[in-house]
Amino acid sequence: METKEETDIWLIEFYSPWCAFCKQLDPVWHAIGSELRSLGSPVRVGKSDATAHTGLAQEFKVRGYPSILMLKNDMKYNYQGPRTKDGIMDFANRVAGPEIRALPSPQMFQHVISRHPVMFVYIGASSPLKGNYTAAAKELIVHTYFFSAGRDLLPKDVSIAKLPAVAVFKEDRVLTYNEETDGDLKMWINRERFQSYSKIDSYTLYSMGDTGKMVALALVDDRASWEKSRRYKSLVERVALDHKELYSQDFYFGYMEGGDYVKGLVMGEVLMPSIIVLNLSNDGYFLPPIVMETEQHLIDFLNGVLDKSFECQGGNGMSQRVRRMVYEARNTLTPLFEQAPMVGCVMLSIPVVVVALICYMGYKWKVPSQEENGGQEALPDAQIEETPGKSGSIEQKQKNPVEKKSD
Repeated sequence: METKEETDIWLIEFYSPWCAFCKQLDPVWHAIGSELRSLGSPVRVGKSDATAHTGLAQEFKVRGYPSILMLKNDMKYNYQGPRTKDGIMDFANRVAGPEIRALPSPQMFQHVISRHPVMFVYIGASSPLKGNYTAAAKELIVHTYFFSAGRDLLPKDVSIAKLPAVAVFKEDRVLTYNEETDGDLKMWINRERFQSYSKIDSYTLYSMGDTGKMVALALVDDRASWEKSRRYKSLVERVALDHKELYSQDFYFGYMEGGDYVKGLVMGEVLMPSIIVLNLSNDGYFLPPIVMETEQHLIDFLNGVLDKSFECQGGNGMSQRVRRMVYEARNTLTPLFEQAPMVGCVMLSIPVVVVALICYMGYKWKVPSQEENGGQEALPDAQIEETPGKSGSIEQKQKNPVEKKSD
């Protein structure tokens, strides 16, 4: 049995035995563990059954399965990207390394630029700005890489007027942070870490929702109408790149393959292919009034969204939340009732019975106070099973705040 030390770096999957997505991830997870081990990575890979070791799952605030997180010293980093080997490996290598990576030469600077479509660099000597940059990097390292360099290492075609500075290199241009116009540094980095136009999945959309920008999205389905899908993708890309100065402050642009995520947002069928604008801050959306055939059509649509000529549909009001719950429950239960009516009836009756019992017990008995119970009951021990190869596991016991702080 090994005890977890503060210097350990752990990549952990919280899973449930009945979760289909967890079972699909299992071979990927073993491949990740084997590859990191063969590379001599400091990252140790493990997994924990959240239904058996509930104390550990509660401590790390696990809300769904599979949940992937990294523990590094006193920090916890949640992985929110696609459940693919490449995505998880990049996350592990990025977070396990230093928050800010120094660029020692112009050749290395050029090499890094060629590898990263979006790249943040602190340029100059130590300053309060570097302290803010370091603090932002420590939190946002889950999303992107952070670098630092001296002025003499900049490419010859790059000129920074004032140092020290924080710059983002993306799409053959350089933007520098300005506190007066850009506001909080961390928020600016969070906004600028996305490309002007890219392929977007549900994980990326979720992350974009924290920035306050809207998303102009081409929904495509190459199997149904390849030519029309290609035209819509090209249309959105041209507006994104040719008019970035006009729209980059308010919109991200991209395309999404398939419309299942958007169907859940609009609670209905979505025409494929099509163009839609999503306001992820309030789960709202805008549909174009006409078929988008030209660049000017899309520009007029975006201008109408900005000047509120078009009505925002959906939203996250109470009525919309109830409708969305009903919609999701219906979509979940309908296939089940069609394939196995008896099983569907049983599954539907279980939550009804549970709610009824809770209401009845709440009516009959008062909830004992903590003093009557003699204090809070200790949570059970939990283990992280290391994957693969290394013998032993980590035994995690719930600790009180004083013990955690002393660690």
